[in-house]
Amino acid sequence: MKETHGKIFVYGSLRKGFHHPAYAYISRYFHLLSEAKVKGVLYDMGEYPAALPATDEKFIIGELYEINNPDELGWAMAQLDDYEGLNAEPGETPLYRREITAVITGQGEIPAWVYWFNGNVSGKPLVESGDVLAYLQQKIKS
Repeated sequence: MKETHGKIFVYGSLRKGFHHPAYAYISRYFHLLSEAKVKGVLYDMGEYPAALPATDEKFIIGELYEINNPDELGWAMAQLDDYEGLNAEPGETPLYRREITAVITGQGEIPAWVYWFNGNVSGKPLVESGDVLAYLQQKIKS
């Protein structure tokens, strides 16, 4: 599949505030455009957050990035797909799916890739604020 959208919205470990090793990767191939949000809800899965799209006024807080070199987009996205668990073993369901979604920025709505959770969130805590960084900082304090 030819990648045509060079923007990606991130809300978890790929955000700069996480200081996760994966951020070093994203910052090599993408540059930050702005703080942003998408309509959706977040759940705490323990090891990682799970985002699900929403139609009501619930938002997930994150960052919007754009590819530095459009010629590297297919390769860069393939690496992120692997990191996000899109490449499941035969017979297994991928952990996430990647879809173009309207991302809300100070400059209006911009289409970008978002990784949506593809599993069951039953019984998992809702991240009320929609901001996993703030949620984890609060969790550490409690």
